[in-house]
Amino acid sequence: MATTVDELTVADPPDAWAALGFELDGDTCVLGDVRIRLAAPDAGEGLSAWSLRDIESVELDGLPTSRSDRQPPNGRPSHPNGISSIDHVVAITPALERTITALEGAGLDLRRIREAPTPAGAPRQAFFRLGATILEVVQEPPEAIERAGGDHPAFFWGLAFVAPDLDATVAGLGDRVSEIRPAIQPGRRIATLRRSAGLSVPIALMTPPA
Repeated sequence: MATTVDELTVADPPDAWAALGFELDGDTCVLGDVRIRLAAPDAGEGLSAWSLRDIESVELDGLPTSRSDRQPPNGRPSHPNGISSIDHVVAITPALERTITALEGAGLDLRRIREAPTPAGAPRQAFFRLGATILEVVQEPPEAIERAGGDHPAFFWGLAFVAPDLDATVAGLGDRVSEIRPAIQPGRRIATLRRSAGLSVPIALMTPPA
């Protein structure tokens, strides 16, 4: 069985997400076939953990992971803000080959390695398929590793959501989101939530895959 994402834990209060047009059931927001549990400050900071189905090991080079056997939720087509699903989860590592080895050893499906820098300066990225969701593992630049005090485990960083009508979603969010620009992926466009949106995890909004 392929490994899939059940739940992401984010250290935000549910009210912060509701204010951005997400529909919640208690402390849970469903995007496509993935649950996002909003655990407020008790969960740490930002995207703090996830649970996976059909995983062979939970030792994922420092990414906090637990096993799940829950069935996927009955996802809604989109939220009032027009966001419909999760495109990818971003993790950062100081040692890409080490993290790839750990993820493959746990049964994750490596699809490709991109040998090209990102606009933020990351030199390489590896992409794993987890059902409908992609895990993007980014090689941390040398200067960032030095600022962090040297070698350290991999860590979660951010999320990218799909907004089929990105123009309408960005218009509805107003000054809480950046302008729309071309994405790295050919044929796609992207915008990012600003700090004024009030969330602790970096979030990008993207048009659907071409």
